[in-house]
Amino acid sequence: MLLNGMDKLKYILGIAVVALSLSACSSGDNNIDIDIIIPEEKENANNNENNSGNNENNKQEDKVDPNNQNTNSTAMNEVCGRLEFPRVKGGANNTIIVHKLENGEVNYCTEWDSYRHSQRWSCYQLYRSNLQKNVTRYYSDSNQYPFDPDLNRDLYLTRDYFKGSGYDHGHICPSADRLSTSTANYQTFYLTNMQPQINAFNAKVWANMETQVRNIAMKNGYSFCDTLYVCKGGTIDDESNIIKRVSGVLIVPKYFFMALLAVKDGQYHAMAFWIEHKANSDTQLAKYAISVNELERRTGIDFFCNLPDSREETIEGQSISNAYWGLN
Repeated sequence: MLLNGMDKLKYILGIAVVALSLSACSSGDNNIDIDIIIPEEKENANNNENNSGNNENNKQEDKVDPNNQNTNSTAMNEVCGRLEFPRVKGGANNTIIVHKLENGEVNYCTEWDSYRHSQRWSCYQLYRSNLQKNVTRYYSDSNQYPFDPDLNRDLYLTRDYFKGSGYDHGHICPSADRLSTSTANYQTFYLTNMQPQINAFNAKVWANMETQVRNIAMKNGYSFCDTLYVCKGGTIDDESNIIKRVSGVLIVPKYFFMALLAVKDGQYHAMAFWIEHKANSDTQLAKYAISVNELERRTGIDFFCNLPDSREETIEGQSISNAYWGLN
């Protein structure tokens, strides 16, 4: 469990978004400000259906202990208290983008670093209703990877540097995890949800890991867990963990990671994946599994910080049971 301090909060109301400057309170004295961008109303020209799907099946309600020492503050907006959230990094260059559906349900959230022109992570939940396959994968001849409409263009790169780079647009929140509605799927194609990945990684071992995560969420007919909380990303903060910068600006991470928290009837189990970004078609994934505590050490990110302090260290330090998680 990594501890950090946040003690200040303010919000700015915009025309199309609500931008909240957030700091989470803890026993530390450091001030960490961060913007949160939440669309007031999500309208999508690529999707006209009414999102009537419910999220009641197998979904665990988030319950955050306000006395936690390292929890994200929910004083102005409760979204950062969701269990899939890691400790937000904060600072003037970091923004939390919250993507919502027409019915108000959170689709996924991203921490965007405007100084590094890169996303640090995307986090989201998996449960029965949002894993239903009701639509096909989004496709467009002219705009396959849209600029994120919820992020000020001044905070992004001037163009899509993935194109012609030799790297795939690697989803962090996967398209295949969001086939319940057209809007849910379309939002996963935003450039803020992408990291550059070589195809022999993206379409192979990374895709295998994503399939494994879905299988965990659906395990035993969705009886394995009520909700699977997921946080994924690539290494962008340490130069030794960066392969290169495309055109001098687009970071190519050297490692990618996934942090998983399974909740069933109030019982918590956690694990993580850590894998080097290189050509790899492995289907035997147990060798990449580590504890969440170890992933925190390698990334400097405090995952699942909204867990009760009394339990977080134990949960995140759990040794990996391949049989429990269905790994081989």
